[in-house]
Amino acid sequence: MMHEWLVRIYYEDTDSGGVVYHSNYLKYMERARTEWLRSLGIDQVELKKIFSVMFVVKELAIKYLKPAKFDDEIIVQTKVTDNNNCSLNLTQKIIRNKEVLTDSVVEIVCINANLFKPTRIPQDVKKVMEII
Repeated sequence: MMHEWLVRIYYEDTDSGGVVYHSNYLKYMERARTEWLRSLGIDQVELKKIFSVMFVVKELAIKYLKPAKFDDEIIVQTKVTDNNNCSLNLTQKIIRNKEVLTDSVVEIVCINANLFKPTRIPQDVKKVMEII
């Protein structure tokens, strides 16, 4: 299953030429991952409070293929490609009108919120992620 999240590009997202600044794509992807978790009923504040865990980016590779511009509507697609005990691998694409603007692979690690060391994904959370 793929999660999709719609974003409108605002002037503040762009450089003087009206093109989205490269680091903003990472922000859109982060927000899309949060919305994906939310759509699964996973609240990151509750994860930290109840299980003392957080999800953090370990590695990210991104290809910038075409620019998004001021006032575009883009869709950030998020898909789990691998789910193991302590980490997730995702693909995330940013698309405008069926045209891929960025293509990325992201490794997310579950860490202990107090020790900042990798730990197992709580079983209840892992089950929800495996449904997709």
